Amino acid sequence: MDLQTSIRRLLEEVGPGQQITRSAYDTAWVARLAELGDPLGEQALDWLRDHQLADGSWGAAELCYHHDRLICTLAAMTALARHGDERDMARLRRARLAVEEMARGLRSDPAGETIGFELILPSLLAEGKQLDILSTQLNGELSRFHQYRKAKLSRLPDRVIDRRVTVAFSTEMVGLDGLGLLDVDNLQESNGSVAYSPSSTAFFARYVRPNDPAARKYLESVAVDGAVPYTAPIDVFERGWVLWNLALAGNLDSDLAALCQPHLDFLESHWTPGRGIPAVSNLTLIDGDTTALVYEALLRWGRTVDVQAVLHYEQGDHFRCFDLEANPSISTNIHVLSALRATGWGVQHPVVRKVLQYLKKTKTLQMFWFDKWHASPYYPTAHAIIACAGWADWLVDDAVYWLETTQNGDGSWGYYRPTAEETAYCLQALCAWKRTGKQVSDQILKRGAAWLVGHADPPYPPLWIGKSLYCPVWVVRSAILSALWMAEAN
Repeated sequence: MDLQTSIRRLLEEVGPGQQITRSAYDTAWVARLAELGDPLGEQALDWLRDHQLADGSWGAAELCYHHDRLICTLAAMTALARHGDERDMARLRRARLAVEEMARGLRSDPAGETIGFELILPSLLAEGKQLDILSTQLNGELSRFHQYRKAKLSRLPDRVIDRRVTVAFSTEMVGLDGLGLLDVDNLQESNGSVAYSPSSTAFFARYVRPNDPAARKYLESVAVDGAVPYTAPIDVFERGWVLWNLALAGNLDSDLAALCQPHLDFLESHWTPGRGIPAVSNLTLIDGDTTALVYEALLRWGRTVDVQAVLHYEQGDHFRCFDLEANPSISTNIHVLSALRATGWGVQHPVVRKVLQYLKKTKTLQMFWFDKWHASPYYPTAHAIIACAGWADWLVDDAVYWLETTQNGDGSWGYYRPTAEETAYCLQALCAWKRTGKQVSDQILKRGAAWLVGHADPPYPPLWIGKSLYCPVWVVRSAILSALWMAEAN
């Protein structure tokens, strides 16, 4: 595998932010536009019909993550029940059984809920009950989420939803009886979307301002054969994570470094002093995770931005990702820690000590971490090792041991099944650990790299957590190339 050529091609492709897998959940909301005679809605209905899984559910086919499958299946069922035809009756019967199975498995999902789950689920359940497509037992089993939704809505600033609050990303959760919660004139972004969410935008174009041309134009721009991702474009997120991975690899030649410069210019130009940067270039909502990781990536590439933007997200005993978040993000705090280290702050700095203590108390089995943005513990755990190697080793010693002892016999890693993405994270972390003079078995690295070379090309299974599971293809690709580059250097 010619790594230099592969990295060059990646840097030439990355940027538009459209390389992200399709979402059955969001596509189901687009399907509702069929009621308005919109051909995009009809295409979305056909996509749903073609993508029902063997067990009757919708969602990620590669692994059964119950929150993903449940929310996707409920959304698809309501769309087909409202706008489908007789062909869909058998699909709905199969889906009803799948929904009951997914509901029973919610507590077994190790990384927890998908985005907005506690807000969206009660609305879909109420609609399913109205359409008589769900069992009464199901509503009883999931009744606790109605209280979660009520509590979160009670915390809304001014009791309204506009583009400045995070729940705008889940606008569809208000349902037809909650339209009064929306500040309609201040909800859309400049491109017509609602928080760059296809499902929220489709809800807006169907029920808030039917056939709104700006919303409709956004949906067309992100749809492929009627199917849409959970968010798009991911132009900042894509560039930021790719550049972070390549900076970690290090020792890129001058030609590759030159290809990075336009992407660095883009990130720097979208940085807001004191606030940082959103995952999407023109999104109103700026978040702590993207800010911390992009801050470090810019520093690693010799660019200077203000650390105050990272510190803006400090609160209590941790750093937040968004306001009003139901639970903190572990990976956000890991990326903040890494950013503070890149700034030159020592482990005794009060803010650094706070983050270290937070991460210490949130470890699973005192060995590894789960995070709400990713279904696999290898992602946050590997990033924690990279952040701490040679600096705060005591926090990650056991995590390194966990990585070494959970490698599969063929050289791969994977929490659910072997994947190139998780194998790449583990190789990155162990190579970073070895760079600091620690002992890592050469056989572990060689077997991991050999397996990864044979599985380096997409498609990759969706392991990232949005409203449904998704895969940011170029981000994963950059981690794989970075890991192979690092392993080769070792």
